[in-house]
Amino acid sequence: MTDDRRRPFRDAHEDADAAARQPETPQVQSPAYRLAFDDLEFLLRDELRPVRLQLELLKPELSLTEWGVESTIVLFGGARIPEPARKGEARTATLGDLSRYYDEAREFARLMTLRSARNNHRENVIVTGGGPGVMEAGNRGAADAGGVSIGLNIVLPHEQAPNPYITPELCFNFHYFGIRKMHFLMRARALAVFPGGFGTLDEMFETLTLIQTGRMQQIPIVLFGEEFWRRIIDFEALADAGTIAEEDLELFRFVDSAEEAVRVIDAWAGAGTKRGGIPGR
Repeated sequence: MTDDRRRPFRDAHEDADAAARQPETPQVQSPAYRLAFDDLEFLLRDELRPVRLQLELLKPELSLTEWGVESTIVLFGGARIPEPARKGEARTATLGDLSRYYDEAREFARLMTLRSARNNHRENVIVTGGGPGVMEAGNRGAADAGGVSIGLNIVLPHEQAPNPYITPELCFNFHYFGIRKMHFLMRARALAVFPGGFGTLDEMFETLTLIQTGRMQQIPIVLFGEEFWRRIIDFEALADAGTIAEEDLELFRFVDSAEEAVRVIDAWAGAGTKRGGIPGR
């Protein structure tokens, strides 16, 4: 029940309903007369981008707060990695071989969600990008454990429907990549990165940069598939060149199984602290 002492003014819903019931005169039907917050064409103007950015930050934040989600475990990984049962449908032999990480992502999410149940699914809630592949596996693993999970989808030129394993009330859609990436990390307690493409690399390196520069607390970062990661990125070459410090190589660990990832996360030193400076500078 609304406490009128705390809300002395009319509710916005009341005025929106009242405006919809007004006589259909030329003045009322003019776009100029529409309530600003109820005028989609107005909200979609280029000049309103700052407002839309704020709305996109607020909507998921309010929903997650109302659900009581306090911390998350983030899964990044490729949308093109198939379930092993569909390995033969992979576009390349490499993608087919990487299909085992679908199962590892699913198992990792299941194990973490079993822990989340101890806190009524408020802590260590699985969050993914909401799409297919590794993202689907993460949400599916949470469902296997009887828990909830979050999906942060993004509007793309090609259709990307949310996978069916996301908790419907925790399935969000974004226009701005930047705001979406903020929501990935705002409650993050650990990050599991599976083989993927440009999007996975973008999200992983942004997280590493935030931690490296002290802009974000240190969290465990586990990279599934050491052979894959060492093949596509020569991390040691960056340290040898001096473009990163040797200490930066300690910001992540390689793992190959869900069980190993859980052990590494549990034993992570320095989680929850911020760097006081950037090594090598």
